[in-house]
Amino acid sequence: MANTSQKKQTEAQQIATIERHFKAIMEVLGLDLTDEHLHGTPARVARAYIKELFVGLREERAPEVHCFQNKRHYHGILISNPIRFFSCCAHHFMPVVGHAHIAYVPKDKIIGLSKINRLVHYYARRPQMQEHLTLDLLNAFQSTLGTKDVAVAVDATHFCVISRGVSDCGTQTHTAQLGGQFHSNAELRQQFLTHLNHSKGSPNL
Repeated sequence: MANTSQKKQTEAQQIATIERHFKAIMEVLGLDLTDEHLHGTPARVARAYIKELFVGLREERAPEVHCFQNKRHYHGILISNPIRFFSCCAHHFMPVVGHAHIAYVPKDKIIGLSKINRLVHYYARRPQMQEHLTLDLLNAFQSTLGTKDVAVAVDATHFCVISRGVSDCGTQTHTAQLGGQFHSNAELRQQFLTHLNHSKGSPNL
């Protein structure tokens, strides 16, 4: 979603630009920027956008992922879930919080478990649709692992639904994308779904 046609700004320039524009938004809202709690808000928002909330837009911030050779020839299913993430709705720039469930059948490579979480967090940190996040994760893991046998499911709560419009606090959105054997092999697909249902019923540790 990044606009690559715009002249590339440094991180400091981006922060300064966002700070200036967010200050203007606050002024339109009639907020008193001399208030001690609001005076530094434009700078805080700008730093949060660039350094934390939207780091997934910066290619140089992508996590380095090194895979291991599958020397023992493990070709069973591997599932990592639930992975908590925070994202942002592309329509309203409001928070999206949820869990990702990643599964794959190793071919020639095995990924370190912590790197699964890092990839999820990186792709989540950008304004986007949940459907697109699900596809981004599938493509990223397929490319990294060198196999189509990847499954991704995402459960999320969207604050644009909670705090505006219908104002429904009980709605969750579920998306899933199945690749390779997870799409064609009913037994493997059922294994993934069984673990998925089990994790939803288990307490968070």
